[in-house]
Amino acid sequence: MTVSPKYKKHLPTLCVLLMTVMLIVQSCTISYKFNGTAIDYNVYKTIRVSQFPIRAALVYPPLQQTFENALLDYISRNTRLQVVDTSSDLEMEGEITGYTLSPQAVTENALASKTRLTISVRVKYTDNKNDKNDVDQTFSAYQDFDSSEMLTDVQDQLCEEITEQLVDLIFNATLGNW
Repeated sequence: MTVSPKYKKHLPTLCVLLMTVMLIVQSCTISYKFNGTAIDYNVYKTIRVSQFPIRAALVYPPLQQTFENALLDYISRNTRLQVVDTSSDLEMEGEITGYTLSPQAVTENALASKTRLTISVRVKYTDNKNDKNDVDQTFSAYQDFDSSEMLTDVQDQLCEEITEQLVDLIFNATLGNW
């Protein structure tokens, strides 16, 4: 291959650039799983998810159903486990233990400009095949909202956002086995 004299002076720069690009491409490898599960589906086939009753001092009744549905949906979407109501390989049960409001971001006139809604859920995860994987832990998540807003106006949206965070935390600590 012959190179035109007008391009010969750029040849070393082009070679270095080409080599750099090739090194970068070779050194980059993309590795990922479709989900974070560490489940051996030859051993684990079923999971039972019990109800999560609200045991908090402050009660928002739709929260229980919202949380339970989100947890079941997440498990169904991210695993091949069959959800059953009888004895199973894995079990998840618990209770919603906290639903609290607390002032945040206090302004110079001693008023809170933000309010934090925190939800806590105690989860007991039982691996009936290997008790070393059992988990009994409380998970908490929160969202802040402007104190000028009424809780009743933002409550549904906040609960959905917090529930997503909680389900992710619970999944990673149990079925994700991080």
